[in-house]
Amino acid sequence: MKDKRVLYVSSEVIPYLPETEISSMSFEAPRLVNNNDGQIRIFMPRYGNINERRHQLHEVIRLSGMNLVINDLDMPLIIKVASIPKERMQVYFIDNEDYFKRKATFADEDGNFFSDNDERAIFFAKGVIETVKKLNWSPDIIHVHGWLASFLPLYLRNYYGNEPLFENSKIITSVYGQGFTGTLDKKVVDKIKFDAIDDEVVEDLKDPTYENVMKVAIKNSDAIMIGSEEIPSALTEYLKSIDKPVLKFLNKEDLEPAMLDFYRSELLK
Repeated sequence: MKDKRVLYVSSEVIPYLPETEISSMSFEAPRLVNNNDGQIRIFMPRYGNINERRHQLHEVIRLSGMNLVINDLDMPLIIKVASIPKERMQVYFIDNEDYFKRKATFADEDGNFFSDNDERAIFFAKGVIETVKKLNWSPDIIHVHGWLASFLPLYLRNYYGNEPLFENSKIITSVYGQGFTGTLDKKVVDKIKFDAIDDEVVEDLKDPTYENVMKVAIKNSDAIMIGSEEIPSALTEYLKSIDKPVLKFLNKEDLEPAMLDFYRSELLK
């Protein structure tokens, strides 16, 4: 992996949020690449329940200040950064007062799913891509974790499809059992189509369940990793029907050689 560039885009990363399969893998995978002489960048949302003082987040003025258009509204983009102790890894945080100030990740204290989670996902995807453009950092691989990050493949392939910085980037999406019940806002199709993205690209999002959100991410990715021992049966069947490399679920102790080999394989040719 020497000098290969891997961009990690995740809905959650330890130590900033509690340990889950997603937050753990979003820490372990970049650490493996970092320890094997690769170059990494990690992005996640700056949820309001992340303690900025304890984790020493600070705003990066030169990267902040842009407005992103979400469903015809200008939403300010704020970029913060912190370093994971002892690991020599920086994490970039995508922030916006309206979307991420609330003291929770995906649902309120009563367990009610936030009604604007679809817009938060769109904002996160656009925010990551625009920030990487400002950094002028061209990744060899983009590895996506968690459903809130899952619009990134869609936007990268269809909205930023002519962006030279990502011309040779390969996208891997990890599929987890950790999703959501119910659906995103049913108007998510119209919000994405506002960005001049074609109907057929978002056809599955007319019923924006977790399974369908992930199907759209898979369709716009070059390869898939299974991040959980069990994933929804609909996604298991869907993965059987596609002609893309799929890395099966691996325990933590088996992860290093298999994941690095997966990265080095057809993806980097």
